Amino acid sequence: MRRKIVAGNWKMNLVNTEAKQLTAELVGMIKSEIRKPVTIVLAPPFVHLNAVAQLIDKNGSNIYLGAQNCSSHASGAFTGEVSAAMIAAMGGAFVIVGHSERRQYFKETDHDLAEKVNRVLENNMQPIFCCGESQAERNGGRHFEVVNKQLEAGLFHLDAAAAGKLVIAYEPVWAIGTGLTATPEQAQEMHAHIRSLLQKRYGPVAQDISILYGGSCNEQNAASLFALPDIDGGLIGGASLKSRSFVKIISALN
Repeated sequence: MRRKIVAGNWKMNLVNTEAKQLTAELVGMIKSEIRKPVTIVLAPPFVHLNAVAQLIDKNGSNIYLGAQNCSSHASGAFTGEVSAAMIAAMGGAFVIVGHSERRQYFKETDHDLAEKVNRVLENNMQPIFCCGESQAERNGGRHFEVVNKQLEAGLFHLDAAAAGKLVIAYEPVWAIGTGLTATPEQAQEMHAHIRSLLQKRYGPVAQDISILYGGSCNEQNAASLFALPDIDGGLIGGASLKSRSFVKIISALN
């Protein structure tokens, strides 16, 4: 059975005291309110990884530490970069790779992302690999083509054993931070398409790969999205910064 996963991407938000407060609130709420077998990932900015890790460890739960990015290099003279090994040493279990904001604002290429996936796996963590189309690409009927290319270039160099450690996040770029959300039908259609691509490449392993929805998922629409057969959870942005909203989203995952 595929794991149900809800991951909170805090993006570039919160100072240290706020990050600690949010983590403490979440750990307490999740421990007392969530009885479902859900994997919960918190992905704070790099500077908060250690503080968040300590709060998770102290309380023991089904909450895991994630990072929002990592370098495509293992180590070296790359000022300002953070390696996968550094994240793993802090207790990281997941790393978001290829978020649309990284692709758009920092011009990360398919080759960059394939290398980042390799670094994450080499350090015994799981990549949350993001894919998705822009509004223009969807309007032009190219959404399947775009996602095909992203998966093939970023992931299909892996063998089946490595692919089994992947988490995919479908994030329609036009729905991120805009208040727009793919309809349940649009979301399920793309998730089923992604799983069919994984099935063609990796066979039965595809049925074990969790595919998350990542386009303005919130406490109002989470239940209708999570009820769909190929949606295994969510990659949550803004709503993950509010403890009560995030816990309500987790609770919506059946």
